[in-house]
Amino acid sequence: MEDEKRTIRAVERALDVLLCFTTGSDWGLTEISQRVGLHKSTVHRLLATLEQRGFVVRDEATEKYRLGLRILELSAYARADDPAVVLLGEMERLRDQLGETISLYVRDRKDRVRIQAVQSEQAIRRVAPVGARLPLTVGASSKVLLAFEEPSVRDALLSDPSWPAFLDKEAYEEQLREIVAAGYATSYEEREPGAAAISAPIFDRSGKLYAALSVSGPSNRLTPDVMQERAPAIIGAAKRMGTLLG
Repeated sequence: MEDEKRTIRAVERALDVLLCFTTGSDWGLTEISQRVGLHKSTVHRLLATLEQRGFVVRDEATEKYRLGLRILELSAYARADDPAVVLLGEMERLRDQLGETISLYVRDRKDRVRIQAVQSEQAIRRVAPVGARLPLTVGASSKVLLAFEEPSVRDALLSDPSWPAFLDKEAYEEQLREIVAAGYATSYEEREPGAAAISAPIFDRSGKLYAALSVSGPSNRLTPDVMQERAPAIIGAAKRMGTLLG
């Protein structure tokens, strides 16, 4: 039993190391050690094993690690009926129509995770890496994932002790009610300066919230007036995507 616990713990630590690469493409040993809260010697052993198996690669020049080809091999076997794959065509059509970056977010506990993205082809654009994990407290897609969630789940999230104290809960809940009435949410330089986004909910055929469809770009292009004009197109695309889900 004790050996089994140690083995499981080693797997957990290795996965924690790999998860560092959801927020950056290159990490040094010290940086990873600090992020996962483990001694550098332990992290070094984990990285050596992951490197041997092809899951990470060490750059000799910078002494930093990046994801290896094994990760790409695994992602290549994504199921054809995976919603992130099924909805890709509609996302590309919306990108071509609006000219901005399109993202798909789902809620994972207290975070939102980008599970699919189609980059804008404009010179100045929002770059949206797939797998990015972001807080559920700010941003258009975050508000959609909360506003259209089951009331009991939403209330539990808003009442969680980890919810930021600086956010007025009553004002936030009123904003969520307005989003439900409008059918979409917007954010203008909420999470970072110079960025804006508009998001609509995607429901599966049973009426359950599946994801938030988001269109993001520079705030000088996605002004509040422009986002309001584009809302019907985004809501329409989200509804079409919902019909593709089981």
